Amino acid sequence: MAEATSDDKTPVTIKKYANRRLYNTATSSYVTLDHLCQMVKDGVDFAVYDAKTGDDITRSVLTQIIVEEEAKGQNLLPISFLRQLISFYGDNMQQMLLPRYLDFSMKSFTDNQEKMRSYMEDTFGSVFPFGQFEEMSKQNLAMFERTMQFFSPKAEAENGAADRPEKPAGETSTREIEALQDQIDAMQQQLKKLGEKSG
Repeated sequence: MAEATSDDKTPVTIKKYANRRLYNTATSSYVTLDHLCQMVKDGVDFAVYDAKTGDDITRSVLTQIIVEEEAKGQNLLPISFLRQLISFYGDNMQQMLLPRYLDFSMKSFTDNQEKMRSYMEDTFGSVFPFGQFEEMSKQNLAMFERTMQFFSPKAEAENGAADRPEKPAGETSTREIEALQDQIDAMQQQLKKLGEKSG
């Protein structure tokens, strides 16, 4: 199913109607969540809008695709990860910092996966580089574990936060937020260096 656009930078517009049907305006045809899932895998950018209100509902549709894939047995999200993610909702500081860091982590993970594929293609028919793949897999796993532990309330307690006096509810200083952002930047640099070393 061709999903090309006249301008690669312009996302394909998908309209969702009241009957839950999805309409691809680029191909003038109705599509399913499976079609949208394949478009994501093919690198085709799209935006989903409510046909009646014009609201951008891309996020909820992408989330629905993940739920559908998980229901099919494509279990990529560990239960512990889901529990931690849910616990972050409602925390204003986490909502401000976590999306940025997760986005960077996923991009780094994707870059490492591309390097793995490149190694496989370059060594086809020769000795398989188990050592390099094992090391990159460890780096990928460590990256996501560090991401979630960094934002987890438990991590703060383990790092000695439990010994510090409690602050009044609702008191979050600008200095603390800036310190967290500095830590995120430092961790991003570390992840970048890991990716460069594995290359």
